Amino acid sequence: MTPKNRITKITRWIKSYATKNKINTLVVGISGGIDSSVVSTLCALTRLPTIVIQMPIRQNKTLDNLSSAHGTWLTDRYPNVTHMNMDLTRVFASFEKTVGPFCSSEQEPNPQEQLAFANSRARLRMMTLYAVAQSHNGIVVGTGNRVEDFGVGFFTKYGDGGVDISPIGDCYKTHVWDMGDELGLLPEIIQAPPTDGLWDDARVDEDQLGMSYRDLEYAMMISEVTNGKLPTGPMRKIVKQYQEIRARNMHKMAPIPVCKLG
Repeated sequence: MTPKNRITKITRWIKSYATKNKINTLVVGISGGIDSSVVSTLCALTRLPTIVIQMPIRQNKTLDNLSSAHGTWLTDRYPNVTHMNMDLTRVFASFEKTVGPFCSSEQEPNPQEQLAFANSRARLRMMTLYAVAQSHNGIVVGTGNRVEDFGVGFFTKYGDGGVDISPIGDCYKTHVWDMGDELGLLPEIIQAPPTDGLWDDARVDEDQLGMSYRDLEYAMMISEVTNGKLPTGPMRKIVKQYQEIRARNMHKMAPIPVCKLG
């Protein structure tokens, strides 16, 4: 399927879902990254009222500038788009101050505490998106791709994983980049190293995952074809690494365990 065909199919799917379910507004969080930029543009193409929200929390200035630039790019081209900028730094700082003493340990620094507060940023953004969406009879549109959401579980549970629909959930990262090119997105967004933007430093996704998205895609494809059996040859190492990441995060992708009583 060509990028143009994907764009057409996904745009029609979003509009059909909204119409069928009597949804008035599409709400998307924009981060300055390729995934949210593509999804917000696909929503804009439906011509339905679309609200895009950037939510900096001690944000890396480059990412925040990219979010602002993309918001302006959208509103200049699509009259159905409203761009909101909600700085949540003070809200997060208050949360951190209140909860922090109960999360601290004697270990310094505590990686688990740092991860907990990084994920709390995503959950605060999710709450913000839903407050706006419900106020406008809208839905929160997810921005996760197939590799992140259904391959290695690289998302925050009840954070950026808390959405109503997932338009690019069946698209690999390379598909998203290709759609970004086709849509004419800002080159600096297409070329920027992917990052979740949840940390005070400038770490990118590859730093956290230990693998590039292209290697993850190849490994995911091979793993699905072989039904999880490790191949021989040069791809064995990256498939094994992919499967280890997937196993660690499987709890995010599997249904919530329920204690059956009968």
